[in-house]
Amino acid sequence: MSDNSSGKLAPASILAHGGGGIDPATGAVVPPIHTATTFARDTDYRLTSAAHIYSRDDNDLARQIESLIARLENGTDTRLFSSGMAAIAATIRTVRPGGTILAQSGIYWGTTSWLRKHCAHSGIALIEAEASDTERFRETLRESGPDLVFLEAPSNPWLAVADIAAISEAAHQSGALVAVDATAATPLLMKPLDLGADIVLHSATKAMNGHSDVLAGVATCRDADSDAWRFIREERHDAGAVLAPFEAYLLLRGLRTLSLRMERMCASAQTLAERLAAHPAVETVLYPSLRGHPTHAAAKAQMLGGYGYLMSILVRGGAEEALGVAGRLQLIKRATSLGGVESLVEHRHTIEGDATGVPVNLLRISIGIEDVDDLAADLEAALAPLTSA
Repeated sequence: MSDNSSGKLAPASILAHGGGGIDPATGAVVPPIHTATTFARDTDYRLTSAAHIYSRDDNDLARQIESLIARLENGTDTRLFSSGMAAIAATIRTVRPGGTILAQSGIYWGTTSWLRKHCAHSGIALIEAEASDTERFRETLRESGPDLVFLEAPSNPWLAVADIAAISEAAHQSGALVAVDATAATPLLMKPLDLGADIVLHSATKAMNGHSDVLAGVATCRDADSDAWRFIREERHDAGAVLAPFEAYLLLRGLRTLSLRMERMCASAQTLAERLAAHPAVETVLYPSLRGHPTHAAAKAQMLGGYGYLMSILVRGGAEEALGVAGRLQLIKRATSLGGVESLVEHRHTIEGDATGVPVNLLRISIGIEDVDDLAADLEAALAPLTSA
């Protein structure tokens, strides 16, 4: 497919065309789905196409998406995975037994839980530390000498934004790699590789696809010649955590509207965060744009054109009050996940339990593309009983 590689196009234009152009074979404006798992050789056993042996690595649609995402991230190479956790797992496995991982605390519980199990099983030292205090985190980094620093920005469900540039500088001085899960930002709102990170990860299941109908993950590197990236490429190929053709097609279809969706979702999230911050039934709103947020300064310095679609609120009261609010919501659906066109609410303590320190009155809200006034009315109605007494 033809592509304008001048670098002058805005991300919205690149996305609208799926990172490509017209299919030269047919004139189609949508790329074809190649479902073949293997490719024929001629009578001399030469490949018909040198770039096509077996579908784990050799799928043109996947390659087009990987090229598109690498371009958005200002990276040098990208690999799609079967899920966000598959991309994270491949990255974590770059650390050998006997090594050390320094991970940001208060991140997605699925990542933390898997990290603890994997490191215990593999003989890897795992250190978890709060990254909001940059200097303390850097000191922990210098003292522990990790092989890998793992960050999540903005974090889930606290919406903390670590100072990626400062932490990356300290990590590289100590000989560590830096990986950043930027799922809640997408490549449109944050570019960790530009800030010094070595690898950026996304659960493409979330906003990158945006329609709650695909499991997908993606990893992109700053240096395609590094040993770590070579391992991740081989891990994806050899262990087989690849994205199937139909899922790749749906992901690309979602990516083509990412810019529009993020514009709407971020604007609505900003409006709702400001309204909820002033609501008497809300104790705290966790959203990086708000000046009272602990990492507002880092978010303002590192995020581009918006602060994301994800927020958490602490309802005044306890678990009963928070669950009551969630139960009264009509437009906003009660479900796990985030980043879809539909707004979702989740009571994180129900999911994570007591071990993680998530307050019982915390509700995580993923803002979709609905009319913002309808979302505001839904939240107002759900919160109203807490102020009517």
